[in-house]
Amino acid sequence: MLPEVTATRYVTPLREGGSLPGIVEADDLGTYVMKFTGAGQGRKTLVAEVICGQLGRRLGLRVPELVGIQLDPVIGLAEPDQEVQELLKASGGLNLGMDYLPGSIGFDPLAFEIGSQEAGRVVWFDALIYNVDRSWRNPNLLVWHGRLWLIDHGATMIWHHNWPTAGSTVAKPYDASDHVLAPYGPDIEAAAAELAPLVTTDLLAEVAADVPDAWLVDEPGFASPDALRRAYVEALAERAATMHTTITLGPRREDKPSQAPEWLRVWVDGKAAT
Repeated sequence: MLPEVTATRYVTPLREGGSLPGIVEADDLGTYVMKFTGAGQGRKTLVAEVICGQLGRRLGLRVPELVGIQLDPVIGLAEPDQEVQELLKASGGLNLGMDYLPGSIGFDPLAFEIGSQEAGRVVWFDALIYNVDRSWRNPNLLVWHGRLWLIDHGATMIWHHNWPTAGSTVAKPYDASDHVLAPYGPDIEAAAAELAPLVTTDLLAEVAADVPDAWLVDEPGFASPDALRRAYVEALAERAATMHTTITLGPRREDKPSQAPEWLRVWVDGKAAT
């Protein structure tokens, strides 16, 4: 399970996020970006954050450390912002925290160059978890101490929003044409050769075990949290084996052109043209 801390002070909201995460201080003297069970996006967002974040860390990608954060709703009484106050009151109990990276900046493709190997590992990982939220519009990447860090994995694993149809959506190809790292010539084959063998059912089971039972209960069609955990394991294990062969990495179709800004290099037959 995730290590747990207790929130001692709510510092400030981060209004860039749709779920209104906030910066909090905790009793371990750490500072965290906190995501709340009472947010409108629901607990599946937190489940995705844990499974994908922990999996990324196990695969050697830079993802900030995750913790469970106990929240006493009384903290919300001192908040002048009504929206924040209501969110804190609705989120008593266990929430999710991500280690705050002080001084980090959002990834800017104009100012930070990525090698094809690292780009390939990130694109492959995003294809595995079916991350639809790493585009040039919203990179969800930070640069900290000169290195790239991956954040915000709540919009992943689309199949868990409708488990009865998961069989078809798990096999869905991944279109990376608008991925923020597409212009850097990601080496997908090398990433697959390196990372796919690491995504074993044992590893996935360890990652799924980090999700608290309280976020998995009462899912229709599953008798227990462990049964639901097995479904996540099976879905990701199935994608890992051959998923790299379904990644689209090139120009958008004519009926769905890319709207990427002009700084993105033009892609021709899967290679960046200068």
